[in-house]
Amino acid sequence: MTQNCIAEFETDYGPFSMELMHGVAPVTAGYFKALIEVGAFDGSSIFRIVGKDNVECRPDHPIEVVQGGLKAGDNQPVAPIAHEPTSQTGIQHIKWTVSAARFDPGETYGSFFICMADTPSLDEGGERHSDGHGFAGFGRIVSGFNVLGAIFVHREASEMLEVEIPIHRARIVK
Repeated sequence: MTQNCIAEFETDYGPFSMELMHGVAPVTAGYFKALIEVGAFDGSSIFRIVGKDNVECRPDHPIEVVQGGLKAGDNQPVAPIAHEPTSQTGIQHIKWTVSAARFDPGETYGSFFICMADTPSLDEGGERHSDGHGFAGFGRIVSGFNVLGAIFVHREASEMLEVEIPIHRARIVK
């Protein structure tokens, strides 16, 4: 079993770090580690910030997240993975959880989001995704909380940012 590792992301607002939880979410954590190792996030961006004041998608189940990495239409250097639901990993969508964006199960696209508040509707059985499978949490923020707070307050009228926040570099540091 691969040990958990720490990934650091450099932004205009400073760095933040996440622990990739290989011990409980080996498929999803391994996928994101592979993306980092091939440089997929270098030069990408934080492109979506959702808060209670700008939620557009599924306003009946609002979320508070910062989303970044690759967009659905970007080149995907690592193949999509099987879905690891919260019932399998035990990783619930509480504040500072890092999770994989997806369409249908197994349709990942190199994008991650950070929960800025507890959001159980993102867990398996939650109602945020119409299929009820929820999203695959794979990590947690371990430093740069103030950086993410500063980023979160820069949300715009729309969820999708007109002025994206660059991710200059992502790397495994430990």
